This record gives sequence, structure tokens and C-alpha cells, in this order.
Amino acid sequence: MMSQLPELVQVLLKPEAYPEAPQQVEMVQTQMSFVFLTDSYVYKVKKPVNLGYLDYTTLEKRQFYCQREVELNRRLCPDVYIGVVPITREKDNIYIDGQDKVLEYAVKMRRLPEGAMMNVLLASNQVSLEMVTSVAQKLVEFHQKAETNAYISAFGDLDTITQNTEENFTQTEKYIGNTLSPEQYQHIKDYTNSFVEKNAHLFCKRIADGRIRDCHGDLHAAHICFTNDICIYDCIEFNDRFRYCDVASEVAFLAMDLDHYGWADLSHSFVNAYVDESKDNELLQLLSFYKCYRAYVRGKVEGFKLDDPHISQEEKTRTLAIARSYFELAESNI
Repeated sequence: MMSQLPELVQVLLKPEAYPEAPQQVEMVQTQMSFVFLTDSYVYKVKKPVNLGYLDYTTLEKRQFYCQREVELNRRLCPDVYIGVVPITREKDNIYIDGQDKVLEYAVKMRRLPEGAMMNVLLASNQVSLEMVTSVAQKLVEFHQKAETNAYISAFGDLDTITQNTEENFTQTEKYIGNTLSPEQYQHIKDYTNSFVEKNAHLFCKRIADGRIRDCHGDLHAAHICFTNDICIYDCIEFNDRFRYCDVASEVAFLAMDLDHYGWADLSHSFVNAYVDESKDNELLQLLSFYKCYRAYVRGKVEGFKLDDPHISQEEKTRTLAIARSYFELAESNI
């Protein structure tokens, strides 16, 4: 498997490529990035891919989106995102943060404690009502300060809502019979289209009330770390359309993920805490719709990994099970 990885990735698995000379380097990967974990830092390198909803195909684009990632994530996690560093070739060697020819760019972050991640804590029954209430309070404060204007608000209109949902269905057609059944696909699609049509006035009112904001966009449990201050990281930087959304959609994302981990009580408490703090009672009318939508997105993204040549067959087997569970959860919200 190692020999199938790009040369740059193989080099970055070696401690001597790093300025701090770590004891060891671990790598995890997503469909979009190779992520290198050293003793104290994380270096995230974007893959040169065009997935339709993102385009990292040129070095200039990857540099731009690295910078956007740092800028946007400092809103909710200011002390973790250090900056963008070049990866350079000097004679026959490749180094991070060197001085010669730039081959690539990486986002450099301080490494967060894995044991403090919400998904890890959920698995060992260590997330309390007080903890999810604190997350809700942090989110309310963030959403109240998050940018909104006429341009951002337009992403809450019916055309964009429909574009987002139709994109989901189009991009999952090839996985029907694998990650989701034909019956699930049609059931969820019919529900989605019907809800949007019947609640057009509600979506319009959300725009008028200033509920469409520059949000995080990818708020699931694995992106929340309970450090001294709660750190919510890894927001969407590659497509503004996925980040400019109704705050109800953002709240529904984490609520859905808490459901997925089997913690419906914490999910309920989180939503209630957000509504109590924000006074946004109308959010509850959209909750099931957005939980269905967000679960479908998670199922879709997990399914995409099945096409990645760099991901092992063993990991793809796990991924398939996760994708199916998210599609089942999406349908359960209908």
C-alpha cells in the first residue's frame, strides 16, 4: 500500500522532513486531504482533486484554500491554526517550511488531544449534559457574530435549498443498491421535495429574520474538542455554498450526529439548549428536515471514499457500513 502513495506523501511520513524533528509521523486521509500527525503538530495537505463541489487541481488553488482554511477556522478555534507552510524541494530532499522550490502547501495546526474529541468521548460515555449545553452556548454566540448580508442570505432561498438537495440525489445515484436501497433513495427524495414545496414561506421567513449566516458547515462530533476552551475546527473552506446556511441546518447537523452515536438524549438537550439561548423557536419546525438532509450528506461523503484508490479495502468495508447507517438515519427522520 505504501508504494501506491504519491512520492510527496511517502517522504512526509519520515520525521526528517519536518522542522521540529518529531519522534514519529502518522498519516490519516480523507477524500480531500492527506493529514500528517507529528508529536505536537498536524500538517494537512490537500489532494489535487476535482470532486465537483471542490477544485484543488492547481497549486495556486491549494494555496488559496489552505489560507482560507486557516482564516475561517480561527473564528472558532483561534489558537490551533498556526498558518500555511510551504513544502519545498532542496536538491534531492523534500522539507516542510524550507526555502527552495515550492512543491506544495500545508495547513499547520497545533495537535489537539484525541482523547478530548467529542466522538471519542461519546464512545466511552464521557459527554455530559453540561458539555453539550456549553457547545450550544458557544454556537449561539458564534452564529450571532457570524457574517450575514444580502449575498449570504440568498443561499437560504428555495433555489439554493433545492440545488443542494438535488445535488445530493444526483451524486448518490451511482451508489443505489450499495450504500442505500432504491426504496430509501426514493422515499427520502419524495419527502425532501414535498417538505420544501409545502414550507416555502418558512424558508423565506428565515431569510427575512437574518437566520442565514456564514456558519461552520461541517459540524459533527469529530470536529469538536473539549480542551480548556471548546475548539470547533475543520470548517468547510472549499465551497461557500455549503457554509452559508440556516443556523437551523448547522444545529441539526450536530443533533443528527449525536443521534448517530446513539445519544438521542444528548441530541435533544443540545437542541433545547440552543433554542433556549438563541430564542429561535422556529428552528424546531425545520429540525427533522435538516437532520434528514445532513445525515444524507454524511452518507454521501462516506460513500465517495469507496472510489478513492489510496484507501485500503479494509477501511472501505468499514466505510460502507458507516455510509449505510447514515442513510438509515436520514430515512428515520421522515
